[in-house]
Amino acid sequence: MRALVLRSPLAGWSTPLEEVPDPVFAGRMLGDGVAIDPLGSTLYAPCEGEVVLLPETRHAITLRTAQGLEVLLHLGVDTVGLGGEGFEALVSLGQRVGTGDALIRFDLDLLARRARSVLTPVLVVGGGGTLTRRVQSCAVTVGEVLLEWAPRSAAADGPSGRAAAGEAHRRTVRVALEHGIHARPAARLAAAIAGFRAEVSLHAAGRQANARSAVALMTLGVRSGGQVEIRAAGPDAAVAIEAIEAVLSAAEPATASSVSSAAPTPAPALPPRVQPESVGSGAVLRGVVASRGFAVGRAAVLRVREVALREAGAGTDHETRELDRAQALVRAALEQARSGAAGPAAEVIEAHLGLLADPHLQVQALDWIARGKSAGYAWRAAIRASVEALCALDDPRMAERADDLIDLERQVLVALGGEQAPPVSALPSGAILIAQQLLPSQLVSLDAERLAGICLAAGGATSHVSILAAAAGIPALVALGPTVVEIAEDTTLILDAEAGELLIDPDERRVEAARARMSRNAQRRARERQAAQRECRTADGTRIDVLANLGSLADAEAAMRNGAEGCGLLRTEFLFLERRQAPSEAEQHDEYQRIARALAGKPLTIRTLDIGGDKPIDYLPLPEEENPALGLRGVRTSLWREDLLDEQLRAVLTVQPTGQCRILLPMITDVAELRTVRAHIIEASRRVGRTAPIELGVMIETPASALIADVLAREADFFSIGTNDLTQYTLAMDRGHPQLAARLDALHPAVLSLIARTAEAAHRHGRGVAVCGGLASDPVAAPILIGLGVHELSCAPAAIPSVKALIGELTLEQCKRWAREALEQESAEAVRALSAAPAGKTGEPASAGARAPSLGEI
Repeated sequence: MRALVLRSPLAGWSTPLEEVPDPVFAGRMLGDGVAIDPLGSTLYAPCEGEVVLLPETRHAITLRTAQGLEVLLHLGVDTVGLGGEGFEALVSLGQRVGTGDALIRFDLDLLARRARSVLTPVLVVGGGGTLTRRVQSCAVTVGEVLLEWAPRSAAADGPSGRAAAGEAHRRTVRVALEHGIHARPAARLAAAIAGFRAEVSLHAAGRQANARSAVALMTLGVRSGGQVEIRAAGPDAAVAIEAIEAVLSAAEPATASSVSSAAPTPAPALPPRVQPESVGSGAVLRGVVASRGFAVGRAAVLRVREVALREAGAGTDHETRELDRAQALVRAALEQARSGAAGPAAEVIEAHLGLLADPHLQVQALDWIARGKSAGYAWRAAIRASVEALCALDDPRMAERADDLIDLERQVLVALGGEQAPPVSALPSGAILIAQQLLPSQLVSLDAERLAGICLAAGGATSHVSILAAAAGIPALVALGPTVVEIAEDTTLILDAEAGELLIDPDERRVEAARARMSRNAQRRARERQAAQRECRTADGTRIDVLANLGSLADAEAAMRNGAEGCGLLRTEFLFLERRQAPSEAEQHDEYQRIARALAGKPLTIRTLDIGGDKPIDYLPLPEEENPALGLRGVRTSLWREDLLDEQLRAVLTVQPTGQCRILLPMITDVAELRTVRAHIIEASRRVGRTAPIELGVMIETPASALIADVLAREADFFSIGTNDLTQYTLAMDRGHPQLAARLDALHPAVLSLIARTAEAAHRHGRGVAVCGGLASDPVAAPILIGLGVHELSCAPAAIPSVKALIGELTLEQCKRWAREALEQESAEAVRALSAAPAGKTGEPASAGARAPSLGEI
């Protein structure tokens, strides 16, 4: 088969397919090639061939070449909806044409006005070869060489010198994921190429892994900043590499466990000390804080026996069917659990579902079955081999992921008919669970009302069990060492998951002091919860709205229990992420309506889709950018894909009751963007029959928007300050950068000055001003923000009671004095030091900077 040269069918600008605003073309689902932004009004044949497809709408044409290839030319995007208007076919179906023959005449002005885009994809469909040349990112003329295609055998001898199919495409990238390739990003990598026809592998430090296997990817042991080589072969090799690179190069999305709240950040791992030889009265064990808190209770020791199984199989067919059956049962149970889960629990379930479908594990298990082993033996052997590989890596985070594999092993073995796990849910009241290790599924099965704390001999602070415990507010220590499992059942314990200590069988004096501390903590939390159900006012009566940042219906329900006065920020990305296609208008409306009902008529601020930068979407490939944080982000992406914006606006505008919702625009940097979206809202309102106006606000999250806040306030209905991005852009520090993240503090005086400027502009024009970033949940920051003129704080749901209680202790004048002094400081550290100053110096509450005593002080 000879090579094929395609010449440009149009004059214009040749551009990569990734810039076509349609995932089918941008994702190369139909074929590979380029797109042309046309200047003329006639489409010419790029090669010789037969017209094999010419729809009645005349918006596209397909030619079949002598090589058996199909070349698709598609004039514009979504032009089929024009019904043929503006198109005139100059050839007929079945006609043979020569290179340069006129094919279709079209009205370019009409397309520019009515089509989503005039970009015209030129695609090679099928053939099994390779595009060895493509002319793009430059001007082209009719008849100029545009693409060169070579069959696989010819391509192997071409200038690239890639003879092996598996080496047809290679790319080396740096891993930007904060914690390297661990369970969640490994699952995302496998999912990113699930629909592509390509064999893809990752190579690093002499090891390689099938990119469709999350387990194999984890065993690479790649850390943040490391380099991997991506290799791919097959029809979709190029786009598969792009998808893999997008995941590896993006900053890792925040998990529910890392969302900012009023709770202090986890303590650093405590240096190990020699463990006592016995666990007698008064002994103290030191461990790593996995979930902060303090508890007094009695030991409930969990000792789990391995599930018994037989080694010999009853035939390959029988054991394969048994393994399939057991996995199907586990999958169904996980999917059912996922439907009612949120936050970290949902993340763990997703990870387990990904591991269950992992091809690496399947191949290994089937290999053992083929050797005559039982399904259970084969599954355990496959799991244990991967566990050993993870534990052999010089990376504690990867070793922690082994717990998920062991958990999955037990679930499948039980489904195969093995011995049921002990009923760990049968706990006495106030139990402190003691175990060698605890699996995520076991923790989920526990009665949280009876569980006072968790102490594990092994484990790490970033394991899934630790994440789940922190999300549930259960104090937990891990890595306490083997001595902890020698504690006798029902022994009295004091668990200090602030200092990282476990006190065994303390004397009565210490128990009484610990219970008094718990009582004080409980009374404080009760007062906060009770106060949280009332509207928030300062001590001198100034009204401050305390709302919640939400990312799901479950978040809304939790926020209402904690006293939220509405939603100051609904992150709608939760509807768009981790899926193969965008949610429909009806699906979006239904979810917004459910959240509105959960808020019982209280305000619901819905932020339009905020993707790009560190939040990519697989089915919406954005143009390649050298610095995504400075490219298509927030409202820029929405205006790039106006079809998605219009669907989202219509979904919001139909939520009932009318007036509960307001719309918030991310990443606004000039007033023209605001005006453009308002025009879309007017048109969307007309289409859904809504006559009532809707409030439209802008996020202040760049220095530009803060500096023109006075201009924006003339047209925006309200402001909401996103301190996370505002800090990043003001300080020129990537918030995902591992070395700089700790220095990225929104209490930097430069950031506070921009907040003050924004609040002043809002007040001049009678606009509301809120803070919806992480700073709103910071108890040190809340008084300063109020003093700067912010009247609304939108917090993490868990932070609401403590933030409302703190505000109730302050007067507005105290907050203003504190804010003035904060603006005069030289650094964020100096601002935070104000909270430790003697009470009364700057007007802060006397409790600021207080800490709990350690075990040695009880």
